[in-house]
Amino acid sequence: MQNKNIFYALGAIIFLVFFYFLFLSPPADFPVGTIFKVEHGDTLRNVSLKLKNENVIRSRLAFEAFVIIFGGEKQVVEADYYFENKLPVWKVAQRIRKGEHHLAPIVVVIPEGFDTAQIAETFSFKLPNFDEIKFLEMTAGLEGYLFPDTYFFLINDTEAAVLKSMRENFKKKLSPLAGEIISSGKKEKEIINMASIVEREAKGDLDRGLISGILWKRMKIGMPLQVDAAPETYKTRGLPKNPISNPGMEAIKAAIHPQSSPYLYYLHDKNGDIHYAKSFFEHRQNVLKYLKL
Repeated sequence: MQNKNIFYALGAIIFLVFFYFLFLSPPADFPVGTIFKVEHGDTLRNVSLKLKNENVIRSRLAFEAFVIIFGGEKQVVEADYYFENKLPVWKVAQRIRKGEHHLAPIVVVIPEGFDTAQIAETFSFKLPNFDEIKFLEMTAGLEGYLFPDTYFFLINDTEAAVLKSMRENFKKKLSPLAGEIISSGKKEKEIINMASIVEREAKGDLDRGLISGILWKRMKIGMPLQVDAAPETYKTRGLPKNPISNPGMEAIKAAIHPQSSPYLYYLHDKNGDIHYAKSFFEHRQNVLKYLKL
């Protein structure tokens, strides 16, 4: 009798081990380090089939059963799932049922005043699936309308996700200023255009309002803007045809609310500090003082 019990126990253990390796354990060729995508509209059956075909699970039945056990229904969460290690089927089911994607966000900082080419280059270093050329094609005509900010993306995000996020952020940031732009008597395009220049010309918060006031004053009296950041403004009056960079919030506010001053000229010395002048004579004196050897 005792031998029979031992035999049954060994048989049960062998069965459980066999069952585990056949249905529950991760496949030998589990795709470690890859991303599995659950798309919008995917059903539990669709997901289990894709997981089986991609060698993430051994048994579709076991996976589907565990999803139902963990959630009480046949539901999976749309997301991109990163499998950093081999996982047994119940762990895969748990993560896909709860939306645990395990993708650490990548932080990308876009400084104020970056143009689209600089933005494209920054993202190309951060995101492996980002296509710099496609991004530049997609952003043609959008200079000035990509809001500089700190962004968080997933490692598999592309240029389309970047553009969507930056455009939505621009609209979100600019929306509260709509009334102020209307009150300024200027069009949004003019404000963004001027802000893009102010962002490149000003050294900091103290200079933005003053420079904005000087440049709007020059336009009002019919004087060319003559700013180094936009060389074409030396030849033609008015704003450039398009923004020259992507301004931040403070530059946009400065363009909406220019600071009144008696100055009409300014220059940057060799250290980047700005010196103002009321007349061309004073400006020439500053040139001799700060720029001549």
